[in-house]
Amino acid sequence: MKTVNVSLVGVGGQGIILTADILAKTAAIAGLDVKKSEIHGMAQRGGSVSSQVRFGECVSSPVIQHGTTDILVCFDKLEALRSAPLLAEGSKALVNDMYLVPVTVSSGQQSDVEDLDGRVKAAIPSLKLVDAMKIATEEVGNARTMNMVLAGALSALCPFEERQWLQAMEEMLSGPKAKLLEINKKAFSLGRAAVMQ
Repeated sequence: MKTVNVSLVGVGGQGIILTADILAKTAAIAGLDVKKSEIHGMAQRGGSVSSQVRFGECVSSPVIQHGTTDILVCFDKLEALRSAPLLAEGSKALVNDMYLVPVTVSSGQQSDVEDLDGRVKAAIPSLKLVDAMKIATEEVGNARTMNMVLAGALSALCPFEERQWLQAMEEMLSGPKAKLLEINKKAFSLGRAAVMQ
């Protein structure tokens, strides 16, 4: 198979790195070569965070060039707008229906983005919008599982079997984190169903 480039973007604290780790582990379980890179930025202060995962028969570099992302996963609509140039022609984009007001806007240092929804749709015509926070809070009962809802949605766009994703989750959420496995599996399943229906 050709190398698939997946870019995950959002802000600090949304679980982007764990989601990317689970994707990379899933690809490895499927027997593919995998490379991963990440940029944390000012993650602890709500700054941008991005992670890139590349998988295929033979992957030479962990870095995805602008305009070559096959699947873009956006944890926030503003990050989706910022990251639109990453997309390759004919690519897929998964966008969380959430807008976190930047500190520069809430503090009055900068004006808010006008018509964010319209601008995101114009920049990314292929987007699939998922209300991951609503699913996490109302259906799973835990807002912190939002990233696993998005992981489940992402799974519907990737060439891996569901059992491979679940195995990766079990391996990543072992030891002291094992108590979180079942609720995260539920979030994953609901996210997957939201895209596949």
